[in-house]
Amino acid sequence: MAERRGSLAAAEARYVRVSPQKARLVVDMIRGRQAGDAVNILNTVNKSIAGAVEKVLKSAIANAENRSTDVDVDRLFVSEAYVNEGPRQKRIRPAPMGRAYRYQRRTSHIIVKVSERAAETEKE
Repeated sequence: MAERRGSLAAAEARYVRVSPQKARLVVDMIRGRQAGDAVNILNTVNKSIAGAVEKVLKSAIANAENRSTDVDVDRLFVSEAYVNEGPRQKRIRPAPMGRAYRYQRRTSHIIVKVSERAAETEKE
């Protein structure tokens, strides 16, 4: 356990208009990766939510730089990344014979936390 305890910095995007299930597919790809590698993955993945997740990741990296002056950006990694469900917007769609069908527009809260790896674990 050569990692620092807890996260160094975090960023959160709330009320993103995508279902949490779809956002989790992208967030699962970057969890535990180096920050630079995670940005490259998000640039190449073919999902529309990848841009929003990349924005949150870059914000977390910037927060880490602003929080401490001795942060090495090359040693940052995604320590935590998860998606929570936000409020649902209930909508009504017209249906045949004067009826109405209800559907829900789901929202997500995307949270990304970065930490700094110790120098000896980077040599592996």
